[in-house]
Parts: sequence; C-alpha cells; structure tokens
Amino acid sequence: MRSSNEQPAPKALMVFISTRDSTCDECGENLGHGAWITLARQDSPAPMEVGPSQSGPARALCLSCADLDHLLFLPSGNAALTGRAAKHSALSAVVLKWSRARKRYERQGLLVTSEALEAAEEECLADQDVRARRQERAAERRAELDQGYVRRFAARVRELFPGCPAGCETYIAEHACLKYSGRVGRSAAAKDLDETAIRLAVVAHIRHTETEYDRLIAKGWGRLVARAHVEEAIRAVLAKWQGSE
Repeated sequence: MRSSNEQPAPKALMVFISTRDSTCDECGENLGHGAWITLARQDSPAPMEVGPSQSGPARALCLSCADLDHLLFLPSGNAALTGRAAKHSALSAVVLKWSRARKRYERQGLLVTSEALEAAEEECLADQDVRARRQERAAERRAELDQGYVRRFAARVRELFPGCPAGCETYIAEHACLKYSGRVGRSAAAKDLDETAIRLAVVAHIRHTETEYDRLIAKGWGRLVARAHVEEAIRAVLAKWQGSE
C-alpha cells in the first residue's frame, strides 16, 4: 500500500508515428505523413504520458520541440538489447504506431540515448546481429552527414567556445547537422554559421549531457519547468567553455 507521501512513478513517455499528415503545433513545421510526434496538453508544457485517445485538447510536438531529438531509435526485436538500453538510458520513450488491422497502437521500439545504446551493445557484443546493426547504423549516419559542412560547423563551435572539451565540437556538429533531422544545424542561419544558431546547438548539447535535464523529464517534469531548473547550470558551462568564468 502506497503511503500518502509517496509519489507514483511517472508513466513512460510515448512517441507516436503519425498515420496522416501532421504539423508541429509549437514550431509550425509541416512534418508530413508518418511523422514522429509527442502529444502535449494545452495547459501543460509536459509531453502527455497517454495515448491520443484521451479526452481533452492536445498539441502535436515534433521531437525537436519535445526535446527528444537527441535520442536514437532502437527497433523492437531484440529483447536483451532493448532491456539493457532502457536500463542505461536516463531518458527514453516508447515508439507506437496505429495498426489498422488490429485497431490498436503497437510498439515499434524505444528511443534511448546514444550512450545507453552503446553500453547495451557492448554488453551484447557476443551477438553477431548486434555488431552488424551497429556497423549498419554507423554507415547510415555517415551517409546522412555532409562532412564538409560538419567540419565548418565544428570549427565555428570551437571558435566561439574554445574551452569546450576536445572532440566535443565535432559531436555537436554531427548531431546538429544530420540531414532531414529538423535540428538547428539544418536551418538557413546555421548553414551561414550564424553565432546565435551555433549557440543554440551548443546549449542543446549542454542541456542533455551536462545537466540533469533528461532525468527530470524522465521523472515527469514539464519541459519548460525542467529547462528553467537547469538554466543556471547551462550558463555556468557556457561561461567555462567561452573562457569567461
């Protein structure tokens, strides 16, 4: 029996693969058919933790606006890998798609952090299929990146934030510049290496890797509340990386 002071565990975050054309209600981006979206209540900054059948108004958010675009998709099919990845991931989301034949939402896989997926794969390296999938994912990632643009983006990050750890600029650039991702690196301003756009990419990286933001979201905090909570920590890291402490 739960005590009156004990808080219920937050339900899993859910991402839905839309079966119709969708538009993000926050950034206004036309996401097209088969978009990956979360649903948010009109009166709450937190992603919904239930399916779209729940009554009440809801907004569709793209993964970028929902602060989930840094996660990697792990398809269903390997229970051991999925379980280990979920265990290691500070933040995860279940991916669902409507089945017209079965008239229900069916699980397609899990969104997890790259670090969690790599840790899970290390634990499953005896599995040849996992090794092959890792190589395939790496090849797909290389194909999706404009290497020249990534190098210029990374150099600009290093120029503006000379104190960031070695290699961090490349990681930020590769994440921000993935083709078709809708991330900040694909914007016109970013392609011109605009300082504001570069800063947004760096802030997003710091938010997910240098603060407790992901863990707060996983606990059920709303996005705006969680962002405000880690804002001071982000400013401290920015000052350090800019050499202005």
